[in-house]
Amino acid sequence: MKLEEFIKRESVLDLSFFNFSNAITAAYFASNELEVLRVNNNFKRFFPVLENVTNVLFTSVLEQLGVESHLIDEFENGLKKDGKVLIPRIELNIEGEEKVYSLLSAVTTNQDFSFLNGIQGQFVDRTIEHKLRAEKEDLLDQKLRDQAIIEEKSMHLENIANRLAKYLSPQVYKSIFTEEEASTTHKRKNLTVFFSDIVNFTDLSDTLEPEKLAQIINNYLSEMTTIALECGGTIDKFIGDAVMVFFGDPESLGEEEDALNCIEMALRMKARVEELREYWVRNGVKGGLDIRVGIATGHCTVGNFGSNQRMDYTALGGPVNISARLESKAPKNEILISDATHNLIKGKVETNYFDEIKLKGFARPIGIHLVKDFKSDNHKNERKTYSHRGKHIDIDVFDVSDIRSAIEELKAVSTKFEDLIQTNTKKTDKKQ
Repeated sequence: MKLEEFIKRESVLDLSFFNFSNAITAAYFASNELEVLRVNNNFKRFFPVLENVTNVLFTSVLEQLGVESHLIDEFENGLKKDGKVLIPRIELNIEGEEKVYSLLSAVTTNQDFSFLNGIQGQFVDRTIEHKLRAEKEDLLDQKLRDQAIIEEKSMHLENIANRLAKYLSPQVYKSIFTEEEASTTHKRKNLTVFFSDIVNFTDLSDTLEPEKLAQIINNYLSEMTTIALECGGTIDKFIGDAVMVFFGDPESLGEEEDALNCIEMALRMKARVEELREYWVRNGVKGGLDIRVGIATGHCTVGNFGSNQRMDYTALGGPVNISARLESKAPKNEILISDATHNLIKGKVETNYFDEIKLKGFARPIGIHLVKDFKSDNHKNERKTYSHRGKHIDIDVFDVSDIRSAIEELKAVSTKFEDLIQTNTKKTDKKQ
């Protein structure tokens, strides 16, 4: 006699299903033939569309709920094959609301009570979880979209900043973008001011085609700019062919060092003009370009000047006017400096007295000196040169704004000549 014959079947079923009766999931118990025997209270609350589900095949219940047929097949096949099944996502429309469930089911066995053998399972409501996951994915997608927009805007701003950098000296650019006080206030500072222009530029501009003129002037100004930046000068402006640079603001190394750096810059510019002379001649400038330079030192007011629509970071004062007058008075390819500049640099720079001029607004005549070069040979030997005159070749680098490209071009020329030598050698060997 079996034990189950002494036990009330319904009581055992109720007891075995007790843990699921008040569960937060929608639990069910079915026979091995999938006939539903028990459901808990939550089952009816989850699926109010269903009426009495007991003694109904569970697959029919799934069909009534609108579960897709391939999922029902997956449910049945999983139980038959593995004795258990987990369907992680079942999307249902319950009374007009989109819901998401997971279905977990397993075959149960009991040796003592055969009526406990069957299928036990539960629906787990994942709606909130999936909504949160969807919201998280949306947030991640939005974050990626925002990041793409930020990167695009950053690239746009970087392009603007790079273009803007071409219109400002590095010192002024830095002071503006770091919000330093130097870019927003006016100060009285001792500056060394440099002015230069091209001799007979008007005649040059009248004789050259616009494109050729632009090529020559842009090359000239690019080379002068490179030298000015290397020497630490603040490029104030280009006025046609004229260049204005000053030393002593926004950064200063001291009055004497500022003046010496300005002299060094002028000497390098003069030498560079000579190096480029042959290149300009080949491009239609008869005799090449010649420049004049004037330099003066003294107190100036420096800062932003202009209107609400356009500001210009510049220096105003007597030294600016003096340097401009000295530049107009300078001989071709020579550098004239004022007494004040001469007093700062005379111990290290060789000069010749040139003349004196009487300027309107100045009580006394101003002495003028012509710059020869630095006295120290070591100082002269440290200067860069971008031309080479050898026994077999002449090399002129006419654009040093991208010196690496020039080096790569020289390497390509070297390779080309190596290939030519090898070709000629092979031809000679064949003839022999």
